[in-house]
Amino acid sequence: MTAGAGALFIFFWASGFVSAKYGFPYAEPFTFLSLRFLLAVAILVPMGLLWRAEFPRGAATLRHIAVAGFLVQTVYLIGVFYGIWLGVSTGVVALIVGLQPLLTGALAGIALGETVSKRQWAGLALGFAGLALVVWENVDFAGSQGLGAALCGLSLIGITFGTLYQKRHCADVDIRWAVAIQNGVSFVVIAPMALMIETTRIDWNGHFIFALGWSTIGLSVIAIALYFLLIRHGAAARVTSLIYLSPPTTALMGWLLFGETFTALALAGMAVAVTGVALANQRAK
Repeated sequence: MTAGAGALFIFFWASGFVSAKYGFPYAEPFTFLSLRFLLAVAILVPMGLLWRAEFPRGAATLRHIAVAGFLVQTVYLIGVFYGIWLGVSTGVVALIVGLQPLLTGALAGIALGETVSKRQWAGLALGFAGLALVVWENVDFAGSQGLGAALCGLSLIGITFGTLYQKRHCADVDIRWAVAIQNGVSFVVIAPMALMIETTRIDWNGHFIFALGWSTIGLSVIAIALYFLLIRHGAAARVTSLIYLSPPTTALMGWLLFGETFTALALAGMAVAVTGVALANQRAK
């Protein structure tokens, strides 16, 4: 089950840039994200009620779920979406956020008492090297200065600490309600920001509707649920190493859907990343 969930997670997580490419020309980032989170809540709440899932009990549990969601979804997506919106190249975004497995591995021992073996560290390093090769030709540091780069760094901090927090404090909650609550928290935070700093204008068309629907169901519902499911059943550093496979998968999607170039360097990077993830997912001895 874990292998299948991991493959599905990689596919949906990698599709994030693809959905953004479809939707970004037609709505500003916070406006797009507000609609995405609102629709996700509208889907997940009836699912939880229909399946009679056990709602999390106690104020402390609800607070832990909200904090984890704020970090993994709200902070992470604010940084990534607005970093790209401000002109940071997708290659630079991938490199900055791609430090997450290494940072998670460094903190997992302190936060969770997990052991990362030398072989797993080698895998994490190889995975990052592979990611760098995949995105290298799309790296443009000229557009990464200032606020955009800082927001990407904020994304890195958010998803790293959110992952560790989720693993430590939300291990026993029903994932369906957890994801619903976290999308609700993200909507409550981001919607007022959209109203304050954006025009909230939306150009409704087929491309935007597809991007919004895919982003809502594929990412805010399925991908996040799979991510927390994998974290629950595996070591944090091993699970986050799967993210190294996201940029190669995104590159393949871009080649198939948009006719973008998939170079020999990117293909080599994919092979290195796969090798690194395989090493990182071997259990510590």
